Amino acid sequence: MFTGIIEERGEVVAVDPSGDGVRLTIRGPKAVSDAAQGDSIAVSGVCLTVTGQGADWFTADVMRQTLDVTSLVGVAPGTPVNLERALSAHTRLGGHIVQGHVDGTGIVQEVRPGAQWQVVRISLPAELAPLVVDKGSITVDGVSLTVSAVSPAPSTGSGTGDGSGTEAEQWFEVSLIPETLAVTTLGERTPGDRVNLETDILARHVQRLLAFSHPTSNEGGSR
Repeated sequence: MFTGIIEERGEVVAVDPSGDGVRLTIRGPKAVSDAAQGDSIAVSGVCLTVTGQGADWFTADVMRQTLDVTSLVGVAPGTPVNLERALSAHTRLGGHIVQGHVDGTGIVQEVRPGAQWQVVRISLPAELAPLVVDKGSITVDGVSLTVSAVSPAPSTGSGTGDGSGTEAEQWFEVSLIPETLAVTTLGERTPGDRVNLETDILARHVQRLLAFSHPTSNEGGSR
């Protein structure tokens, strides 16, 4: 379990085939300072298990299923990543409860610079949209963020409302403060970039409970 408060920016130094997945070697001195084999480290929001380590690096195996649903499928040597060690019992929960279990990916649609911050609009799969609310929490590439705006909920059966029957694209916005821009990879994101998304675990539990209360309802992205 994690908090979404990034401890350091790491870097992928090697990507090696491993069965139907890959073995990543990642440089992160702080992340491995007290790590042991079998420990969990969140890599841009993906919970990975340490399989080997050195003074300033660690290795982790990424299975095919994880590659299929996260942005780790596109990493290469030199790719920067956000790193966070697992939450300890005596640590303050500065962000929100993050599992490191990515629900899906979104695409950066727009980046709007401000005087003291940067607003980023990100698309998200339609099945995840009901789990994202204004002023709620979401994890983007492992970073705990507060949602600052969301797209309107589609009207039942109306599609875009223009008679085409096409479902409107869903999105949300986050406002990034200078600290977040400086210490995470989000400050380098540009339109078209793919990012990992993890919705709030509390929202997912509520959705699941409602599905059992109303068996005919659509659970969306719940697992």
